Amino acid sequence: MTKIGLEIHCQLTHLKSKLFCSCKANYREFEINENICPVCMGLPGSLPRLNQEAVKKATIIAMALNCSTPEKIAFFRKNYFYPDLPKNFQITQLNIYGDTSVGGSGSIMVGDKKIRITRIQLEEDPGRLIYEGSSSKNQITLVDYNRAGTPLVEIVTEPDFESPKQVREFLNILSDLLENLGVSDPSLEGAMRADANVSIEGGNKVEVKNIGSFHDLEKAAHFEITRQNSLHSRDIEIVQETRHWDDKRKITVSSRSKEEDLDYRYFLEGDIPWVTMNDGIVDELKSEMPESINSKKERYISKYTIPVQVSEVLSSDKYYSDLFEQSHNESNAKEIANIITTDLMGLVDTREKRDKSKMTSKHLSDLADSIQSGKISRNSSKNALHEIVKTGKELSQIISELDLGNVSDESELAGIISEVISAEPQAVEQAKSNPQTINYLVGKVMQKTKGKADPTKTLDLLKKQLT
Repeated sequence: MTKIGLEIHCQLTHLKSKLFCSCKANYREFEINENICPVCMGLPGSLPRLNQEAVKKATIIAMALNCSTPEKIAFFRKNYFYPDLPKNFQITQLNIYGDTSVGGSGSIMVGDKKIRITRIQLEEDPGRLIYEGSSSKNQITLVDYNRAGTPLVEIVTEPDFESPKQVREFLNILSDLLENLGVSDPSLEGAMRADANVSIEGGNKVEVKNIGSFHDLEKAAHFEITRQNSLHSRDIEIVQETRHWDDKRKITVSSRSKEEDLDYRYFLEGDIPWVTMNDGIVDELKSEMPESINSKKERYISKYTIPVQVSEVLSSDKYYSDLFEQSHNESNAKEIANIITTDLMGLVDTREKRDKSKMTSKHLSDLADSIQSGKISRNSSKNALHEIVKTGKELSQIISELDLGNVSDESELAGIISEVISAEPQAVEQAKSNPQTINYLVGKVMQKTKGKADPTKTLDLLKKQLT
């Protein structure tokens, strides 16, 4: 039997400052070692000051994961030496005096599987190591401390995962949840990282670190399970240790023996007072929480009769669900959902493309209304959407410039249909004997009008002319 537990680190990316100082939380906009101060560098005499907004956002994550929230929270020093840790200790949380982290035990469902959350804690991120050199012989390691002190939420699970696939599904669900809450942007490099604790029946737990993506985490877990099963089959002891994922060779490599809590010599951080989380604060945070992904999905299905699969896709991505909320009304909601999931997702499928897109919610609303009114066909709307994303021009201007308007005049359309009937005598005879083949003639009309004829109206007029 395989058991996998996770330790997930999520940066709180929507904050102005770091966790214990006034340096900018968005370290990515700075040159190397430019976003630092005496506090985040741990210089003698500097004192930390807790970012209250970070505590609130971390608590919101805890509540969204159905975790218990303590009456008081405390911070501790976790002592260890590593080049990217300027103070030689990390300010973090630990449940020594009962539940004093921002979140206690909780759970989240992955399909029919309940994944238990052990705890959620708020801590500071270390700096970032930069490796330069083409080989191990001439490689050097540099340290960028811009990230040091950035607010980080650690989510620790119980070893409830039975397969790497379950792990991947859980991380995708968690990523969507964090983005929907507006507390983190998992698409940013390094904003969401995870380590795995893997064990098989009869073996010790092995921690796998240095994993760059969810895809690599799934691969690393697969490899580790295979490695441990191989050792077990040969009666070789599985040592409790920390192993690193070697992305080039796609294997795990032994790094060090696994530390226990005692090795870190935790003690209470005396420079940060205990924080009282009274009922008023918790109730206020609950009222500020956005609608959950599941609630959105159910609303889309029940109120607008949007198909289940479309609703799941639409509600799980904050960018698309926000667009939908800003652009729809009761009459065009289903059409807008279809445009987003069928066409738009293929046009703006990366963060860079979304940032460059010139489309607004008004564009989306106008496009849906124009399709429903018959002003433009669904086929032509794809070309219009592409131009909107690229230029941001008004839809009416794009329809005029690209000649995308429907053939709306009935007599003109009837004339085109007559031409098609004259040119396709064999297809006409087949349509008369087998009405299902009439779609071939509809396609010919659409081809002749360059997709600008209304398919429903075309079908009606064709049937009239064939009788």
